[in-house]
Formats: sequence, C-alpha cells, structure tokens
Amino acid sequence: MTCSGKIKEAQSHFSAITQKVTHPVDIYETEDGIRFEVAAVGLNVEDIEISVENDSLRIRYEKPVQQDLQPIYRGIKRSSFDLTWKISTKFDLSKLEASLDKGLLTLTIPVAEGKAIRKIAITAPKALIEK
Repeated sequence: MTCSGKIKEAQSHFSAITQKVTHPVDIYETEDGIRFEVAAVGLNVEDIEISVENDSLRIRYEKPVQQDLQPIYRGIKRSSFDLTWKISTKFDLSKLEASLDKGLLTLTIPVAEGKAIRKIAITAPKALIEK
C-alpha cells in the first residue's frame, strides 16, 4: 500500500494514486472483500461523489465557499477532498456498495468471483489411514 505508509506494494490489493492521503480514511481487508471508511462529518449523500473508472475508485467532496460568516475560532476541519485508489482485480468494483451513517461514509467492495482465497484440506494417503 502506498497511501502515505511505507508498507510494500506487493503486500496490498490497492494503492493510493496520490502520494499522501490527508483526509481521515480507514481501510480494512476481510475474507469477503475490502472496506473503506471515510470521515464525512456534516456531509449529506448529495455532497459526495463516488465514481469508478476501470480499476480506479474515486471519492470526492467539494466544499462550498462560505463568505458570510468569519469564525472567531475554527476547530472543525471542513475541507474539500479528492481521494483516488487503484483497486486490484481481486475485488469486483462493479459490486461496490456505499452508505453514509452518522458522519461515516462506508464503501464495501466484495472479492471477485473465483478470486477468493480457498483453503485446501490436507489428507493422508489411504494406506496410512487403514493401518
């Protein structure tokens, strides 16, 4: 993964196209697929654009310009973001699902059919079992 970490690319099934991810994002890989959790506090479904092009996943929000109020103190980060990852063919981007709940945008991408890890049982030769 090259999402600004130093984990080797060969160990990951996705990589950030940008060199540094500055927006809060957690990414989990499970047996069923991959899950992205993106901070989206104060945003509505209509505010966020999610697109897929070939093997790239893009999540984008453009903060509207507000000139009417000038804060005395600004502690809440309200900024635009544009996040893009290349996703491995191990995952089926055509089956991506997204939900927004309590300020957390969750995207799930299942493992592509035939690409899931199979566990192989080891059996002993029949001759050893019969003894």
